Amino acid sequence: MTAPLDVLVVGAGPTGLALATQLRAGDTPFRIVDRSLDRSRESRAPAIQPRTLEMLSAFGVADDLVERGNTAVRLHLHLPRRVLRVPLFDVGCDDTPYPFLLFLPQSETEAILAAHLAERDVTVERGTELLGAEPEGEYVTCRLRRRDGTEETVRARYVVGCDGAHSTVRALAGIAFEGYAYPQTFLLADLEADGLEQGTAHTYLTAAGLLFFFPLGTPATWRMIAMHPPGAPGGEVTLDLLQRIADDWTPDKPSLHDPVWMTSFRIHNRGATHYRKGPFFLAGDAAHIHSPAGGQGMNTGIQDALNLGWKLAHVCRGAAPEELLETYEAERAPVGHGVRRLTDRAFTVGTGGHPALRLARSRLAPHLAPLLLRATGARSRLFRTVSELGIHYRRGPASATGPQRPRQGPRAGDRLPDTPAGLQRRITGPGYHLLLTGPAHHWPEDLPLGERHGLLNVHRLGTRSPWPGTTHALVRPDGYVGHLARGTDLTGLRAYLDRWLPAAPSPGGRRAIR
Repeated sequence: MTAPLDVLVVGAGPTGLALATQLRAGDTPFRIVDRSLDRSRESRAPAIQPRTLEMLSAFGVADDLVERGNTAVRLHLHLPRRVLRVPLFDVGCDDTPYPFLLFLPQSETEAILAAHLAERDVTVERGTELLGAEPEGEYVTCRLRRRDGTEETVRARYVVGCDGAHSTVRALAGIAFEGYAYPQTFLLADLEADGLEQGTAHTYLTAAGLLFFFPLGTPATWRMIAMHPPGAPGGEVTLDLLQRIADDWTPDKPSLHDPVWMTSFRIHNRGATHYRKGPFFLAGDAAHIHSPAGGQGMNTGIQDALNLGWKLAHVCRGAAPEELLETYEAERAPVGHGVRRLTDRAFTVGTGGHPALRLARSRLAPHLAPLLLRATGARSRLFRTVSELGIHYRRGPASATGPQRPRQGPRAGDRLPDTPAGLQRRITGPGYHLLLTGPAHHWPEDLPLGERHGLLNVHRLGTRSPWPGTTHALVRPDGYVGHLARGTDLTGLRAYLDRWLPAAPSPGGRRAIR
């Protein structure tokens, strides 16, 4: 039996790779295994949201993703008798360094994350399957089987299931996965399509249902998703069937050819009843699956991982109490529920077969959609939701406001917004960041906050706060504001740190960044 681990990560898709990236940054002993022999080669999830890029930028991979992806994508909404050119993220995204939807095949996302880990001596153990996991005292005893049939016993303090909708970890933990399947079957293909405007995502809203063409670039130029036509025979997906859909549902009648990948699939809306049970955690599709409407699935999973990863790292190194791990479900389960609810509504409106919904798509949408798109306030709120920039943990147990609440700016639990000086991009690394504003003489040179395992970084921003009325804000490692207040009384801040980042000896001590 090998030496005990802190964390065993099961599943090496985008969620598992993101979690491994976070754990490696926190110097946490872990292993990551996946029963598949190779990473995904299909495009699968084709888009990365702004908030995901922000969070990954802390590890230096966001720029690599942007360099390989396509940010200059427009959206054409094809309605009966008219086409609307919808601007993407032109409102509601003025506080992020990534004001765009990045189109990049999932295979490329996984390749970049895996390369980042390999450069840091992390090996993804492929062809390795989790057979069993039994909690025994302080550790979980896990049985692993390699591709050659040999078995190994591993002990880990925590086991995280990033292993998809059919999660072995979820089953071993005894966590229910509740929900339902939609009745429709969908067809998916990566292929070439002549006759479509390049660099544009095309959405066709018809009485029969939805048809999408997304620009990929690799492994093919286009990703096509369509509802299986009513009355069409089931079975194998063929190019002839896809061409018939394109001919019947679009005025453009693009010529389809050279498919790289074709398949059919059903869409489910399901969620785990708990994201944690004892030493077991769930993230990504193991915790929630839903319609791909809005491109939320992979992004929500990566953000699950980055929320959990820093908490595991802090607890495992003794810098935070076990109680911090309870905040994972408290913060992320409402996000998962919200995504499932939003995508369910969008999916039902876009695909429902009820006569009223079919009438709405064919007769009402051409008149109402232009009005809605001209309402910049509503569009801004929609983009904040879809981009996941609007996610917050204001009601979470790890969010607190001091006795003098600031009048402007972010609230405790909000994402740290970017500023013209690029403040958000400076907040990187595995630790907390304390932002101080106001005259320098207001703050003692050696803040009486104690040693915090080298995980407290202090930034003195000068006399003017980016958010008037806020004099100090504590930013968590995932970029969300944990505590903020007005005035120079640090009593509330000290209490927050004593709860979530207790003082303790540290070789490096506190680092001051000025």
